[in-house]
Amino acid sequence: MTATRLALEFAVTLRHDGHGGVADDLAGPEGLAVWVRERSALLDCAAGPALPDEALHTAVRELRAAVRSLFARAVRPGPPSSADAHRLLPEEALRRLNAAAALVPTAPRLSWEPGAPPAVRHHPTGSPATADRIVAALARAALDFLTGPDRALLRACPAPRCVRYFVKDHARQEWCTPSCGNRARVARHHERRREVKDDAP
Repeated sequence: MTATRLALEFAVTLRHDGHGGVADDLAGPEGLAVWVRERSALLDCAAGPALPDEALHTAVRELRAAVRSLFARAVRPGPPSSADAHRLLPEEALRRLNAAAALVPTAPRLSWEPGAPPAVRHHPTGSPATADRIVAALARAALDFLTGPDRALLRACPAPRCVRYFVKDHARQEWCTPSCGNRARVARHHERRREVKDDAP
C-alpha cells in the first residue's frame, strides 16, 4: 500500500454501516489500535503503544475530520460525501493538516532495491513520541494524496447512505464498491416503479 492509499483508507474509516447509519472503524482507542497495528510500517510506529490513549484517539479523529473536509473540497464541482456536508471550513482543515504534519521533523532517505527504481522516503529525525509519529505520518500521507495524481480521480460515492470516498480507477466506475452499485440500482428501480405508479390513472 502506498502512502497516498493510506490517506484514502484513513478517510474511509467512516463508512455506511449497512443498516442506514454510519460506522466508525476508529471508534474508541481499541478500534484505533487495531487499525494502526495493521499499518504500523507506514505509520512509523512499529514499536507503537499496545493501546492508544484518549489524547491520540482525539488527535487522529480531528485529523480525519480535516482530511475529509479537504476531500470534500477536492471532489468539487461534484457533491461531497453526505457525512461532510457540514465539515470544517477549508482554512481550518488546512491549518490542522499542516500542524499535524509538522509534529515530527523528517529527513529524506534514498533507497534503491534490486530491480526497482530509486525512491525517497522521509524518515522521522530524533526520537519523537509514538503518538506524534502516527499523527504526522497520517498527515503526510494526506498531503501526498492531495498533491498527487489521485486527487483528480477522487469521488464521493453517490450510492444511497454511503459516506465513503474512492479513487475512480477506471472510466466506468461509479461507486466505491459493487455492493454500493447494487444498492444504487435497486434504489433507482424502486424510484422508477414509484413514478410509474404515481403516473398511472
